[in-house]
Amino acid sequence: MSTPTAELARFIAGLKYEALPDRVRERVKDIFLDTLASAIAGRQGDESKQIRALAAAMGASREATVIGGEQLSLAGATLLNGYLITAVTVCDVHRPTLCHTTPQVVPPALAIGERNGVSGRALIAAIAAGLESTVRVGLGTKYPSFRARGWHSPGVIGPFGGAAAAGKLLGLDAERQRNAFGLAGSQSAGTFAHWGTPTIKFHQSRGALSGLLAALLAETGFLSSAEILSHKDGGLFNAYSDGGNPEAVTAGLGELWQLETIGLRLWPAASSVQTVITGLFYLIQKHNLTPQKIASVRVGLSKTVYDMHGALPWNDKFKALLSTPYITSIVLHDKRCWLDQFEPRRFQDPAVDAFAREKVKVEIDPQVEGTGAAVEIRTTDGAVHSDRRAAPKGDPTDPLTRGEIEEKLRTAAAGFLPEATVKRIIALVGNLERVADVRELATALRAPSA
Repeated sequence: MSTPTAELARFIAGLKYEALPDRVRERVKDIFLDTLASAIAGRQGDESKQIRALAAAMGASREATVIGGEQLSLAGATLLNGYLITAVTVCDVHRPTLCHTTPQVVPPALAIGERNGVSGRALIAAIAAGLESTVRVGLGTKYPSFRARGWHSPGVIGPFGGAAAAGKLLGLDAERQRNAFGLAGSQSAGTFAHWGTPTIKFHQSRGALSGLLAALLAETGFLSSAEILSHKDGGLFNAYSDGGNPEAVTAGLGELWQLETIGLRLWPAASSVQTVITGLFYLIQKHNLTPQKIASVRVGLSKTVYDMHGALPWNDKFKALLSTPYITSIVLHDKRCWLDQFEPRRFQDPAVDAFAREKVKVEIDPQVEGTGAAVEIRTTDGAVHSDRRAAPKGDPTDPLTRGEIEEKLRTAAAGFLPEATVKRIIALVGNLERVADVRELATALRAPSA
């Protein structure tokens, strides 16, 4: 009898680069380039040094590149890259399951790819396998019930994506890939109890390592449950949700590519407030708004987003990246939203702070759904300017162009990587299907001092 786990494993084991539609190949390259930009930006994360110290202590070998860093062990590079990608909250998001997929998928793929000297085509297929597996397992959890139990998607479903990506490059057959999924599910963990702390991001980092371990152990023939997803006694969908929707895992496999529903972020801020930022920039550009001209700002959010971001304080960088009042104030003040907007000199600025507290009102808007937003700005001359939208720039309905992703990489690498290196990374990823050995890309990704 076919099961969701076995069917997904057969699909991943048999997936070939040639079977990927052209649009999917290009989308994978877009997501991959965005991931590299996010990781290079992540070197500025407040906790990145702590994770780096842990990663460096995890092995003496040096066969896998840290993005924007040195070479570490397979485990160390995977753990650290997973954190760097998510460190400053600028990586991808799959909104239906509120899951950041790339931190768990790309690091194990890069580590195994570099160690084994795989081709660019093989890497594209592996990343596609990992992204598709993550999203499909996530859809199978029936997210509202899953979230109601307090689970955080990246740490729970992310290991499946890492196991698929690494398993693809290790050449696992269907049975071993199924075991890799079982081992991934045995490491599924992470809850929203950690919201507001760096541990919420560590879920992604640990999820990447879990996927790597699952694939490497399965390669040896290690056995696990034959049905980790829908087993009645402790299967993921029954233990973490209400039985889930197992059919979603396999529906249209190979024809309907769910990875195309993954969104990207243009700005380093919570994924759920990207729509607010999109609306603010639209109004700034249309009406030439400045703080001096503004009497008040109203931001309407759904209850779910309001509960997470509506009233969060901004007394440190991490919280500032998640706080709607602060983000609203700093975007209106600086007409820019990058990492320098979230340094102490900005979130402690008296004018920015006072504007956020006195002029910005964030509230629940019953007409706003999901991660949509309604922004209304009243100016001192009595005019009212408003913007209401369901999704932000970077959403699959309004995707980032390759040029916008390249600019994001340039911004992240400014003052860190030489311009020639950035151009080389862009060229290598843009022509990844022609790269004979991904070690060429890995070399370009290392820090100049490394």
